[in-house]
Amino acid sequence: MKVYFHPSLNQVELGTVMQALSDSCRIAVIRGLAEGGELACSKIALDVSKATRSYHFDVLRAAGLIFTRTEGKKRMTSLRKAELDERFPGLLKWVLAGKHR
Repeated sequence: MKVYFHPSLNQVELGTVMQALSDSCRIAVIRGLAEGGELACSKIALDVSKATRSYHFDVLRAAGLIFTRTEGKKRMTSLRKAELDERFPGLLKWVLAGKHR
């Protein structure tokens, strides 16, 4: 069973988070999790290869934006909303509202 590393948000810099959010696929993941709650990684609609999908999830996880756990053969992922709202107030609201375009 794969164990994922999830950084403490106290250690994550805003620049790292913003860089992770600079890609439209990763924004789509954030929006999908915000709307659907915890989801299997495969349930988030992205028009990319499996390897590219994994890469985007790795970037989001390293930036502290998502939490992934293994459930049998599935990888269940959720948005670290409460932690993000505490560390970077208003950031998720801004991203989800599409004001970054």
